[in-house]
This record gives sequence, structure tokens and C-alpha cells, in this order.
Amino acid sequence: MIPPFLEANDIYLRPLLPEDADGPYLNWFNDDVVCQGNSHHVVPYTYQAAQAYIDKAQTFDSQLVLAVVLQEGHKHIGNVALLRIDFISRSSEFAIVIGEKDCWGKGYSKQAARLIFDHAFFTINLKRIYCGTFETNITMKKLAEFMGMREEGRRRNAAFKNNGYVDIIEFGVLRDEYIFQPPKPA
Repeated sequence: MIPPFLEANDIYLRPLLPEDADGPYLNWFNDDVVCQGNSHHVVPYTYQAAQAYIDKAQTFDSQLVLAVVLQEGHKHIGNVALLRIDFISRSSEFAIVIGEKDCWGKGYSKQAARLIFDHAFFTINLKRIYCGTFETNITMKKLAEFMGMREEGRRRNAAFKNNGYVDIIEFGVLRDEYIFQPPKPA
């Protein structure tokens, strides 16, 4: 077992491992229910594609992709990421998936988001985190708002999903707006 990189009460984050492709991870992006709020599930997600993604995720260049793992039982339940890290503009795109449906609605995405936002703002020294989500993805919109993100715009008919076009809602938060500021030293 690889040690946790970042930890919360119920979950921890660790790097993706090659053996993750042998677990439930492969099924998440082949499940139309898991993918109803994202752009996946257009072509089959293969073992080879998963391995290639995991290999790329192990290099920290312009992204930080981490597995979301339950503290109890060490089950890999999802992934969380900072994508398109721009070290000049100090910004990054936030992405998350909780692929294990029996883990939905338990607050794991909030814990994972807080861990990676804290790391982004207070360790990597980013200034801004943003994300885009389908207008129909209520769960992601609620998570963005929970994390202090503001709606910044709308890309009309920007995605095709479930035989129709949907708008993509853009959210963003600046470090000084972030609601989980660490306590100031005494």
C-alpha cells in the first residue's frame, strides 16, 4: 500500500497506480449513470486507455491527478485532479469523479475537493481554480458552490449529451475568496 498523500476524515488521496486499472476504475467511465454529468461514455473505456492515463498521471507537469480512497478498507472510489496547471497565471482546472455509486451522497467529494483546493492554494501557490460542468449536473454545481466558486459564465450548447445539446456552466474561485482559509498563525 502506498502511503496517503493528503488525508481527511473518511478519505485520503494518493497517486494513481497501474493496478488501479485492474479494479473498479475501468468500469466508471463505461457506466452511463456515472457519466451522465460529464463528457465520458462516448467510446468504450479500455484497459489500455486506463493504463495510458494512469501512466501520464504519474508525471507532474501540468496536472495533478490523485485517487480518492476510503480510509476504511482502502477502496479506490474516485479521482480528483488539478488539470491544465498554468504556473505563469497561477491557475488550474478542477475535476472530480466519484465512480462508486454506493459512495455518492456521503460527503466524500467535498472532502476530496477541500484537500486538493487547500493543496493548490497553500502548497502549489495557485491564485485561481476553475471548472466547467453541464448545466444538468446538479451535483457538480452544488460542489462548486460549496467550495466557494462563483458562476463566471455559460457556454451555450457547448456539449452534446443524451441526444441533446447542453450548456456548460463555468465556475471559478480566487485564493482570497476561498472559504476554507487556514487559520492565521498566532
